[in-house]
Amino acid sequence: MKDAESHSPSVVRLNIGGKKFCTTTDTLTQREPDSMLAAMFSGRHTLCLDSDKAMSNSGYVFVDRDGKHFRHILNWLRDGVVPTLEDSEYNELLREAEYYQLLGLIDGINTVLNKRKEDDDLHTELTRTDIIKCIQSDKVRFRGVNLSGLDLSKLDLSFVDFSYACLKNVFFSRANLQCAKFRDVDAEASIFHNATLRECEFTGANLRGALLAGACLQSANLQDACLVDCSFCGADLRSAHLQNADLTNANLEGAVLEGANLKGAKLNNANLKGANLQRAYLRHVNLRETHLEGAKLDGANLLGAIR
Repeated sequence: MKDAESHSPSVVRLNIGGKKFCTTTDTLTQREPDSMLAAMFSGRHTLCLDSDKAMSNSGYVFVDRDGKHFRHILNWLRDGVVPTLEDSEYNELLREAEYYQLLGLIDGINTVLNKRKEDDDLHTELTRTDIIKCIQSDKVRFRGVNLSGLDLSKLDLSFVDFSYACLKNVFFSRANLQCAKFRDVDAEASIFHNATLRECEFTGANLRGALLAGACLQSANLQDACLVDCSFCGADLRSAHLQNADLTNANLEGAVLEGANLKGAKLNNANLKGANLQRAYLRHVNLRETHLEGAKLDGANLLGAIR
């Protein structure tokens, strides 16, 4: 067997970063004919088999890459099946597939990763009915729970602890969320339209693209929150804590920010037209790219503000 293999023109021995593999030219050329491996072994190019260059010991063609995932690459070339791996391993395999120019494998990996992301976003651990049953008891906590996509509109969720939960695309419209905790939640694109959020805690929360138009956020704590692309049109943010919040591209037209603390807030391209900023704390805030037409600034602390 050893002599037959060594003299067979279809057998290829590979040394990938110190790991040795044996395959055939058909495997390396047929499934991905435009790949680097196919180009190397299709006969279109002459391989230099000098023992000091392309060859390592015992007739192995050496490729200077990490051989950890090369077996997955060979199995893909053999049967066209994307292996089942952890996401971190997929990222490593993706780099190798890109190096070898295996376009089919790249597409296959990306399809798997996108499907996993969609499944994670859609999978929720509780239903609206479960939530209603839970809130009938005291000291309700949904810390770290995935509630993405649920309709929780019009419910009384006051004092509920949602800290660290995944709340993407959740409907909280007209819900009573007074004193609820949303610390470090991921509530991207969630709907809080006309919700009561008085004295809520959103410290460090991701609310990118969320709709909070008409919401009551009096004395709410939004420090260090990501509020990029949020809509606060007509929202009540009196005495709200917005220190270091990122309000880039946020729409606060007509919002009431009387007495709000915006120290260190980012207001790049924020729309504050017609907003009430009376007695608001805006010291050293960069307002140069902020739209303030018609805004009320009576009594606002603008010491050192960039305008």
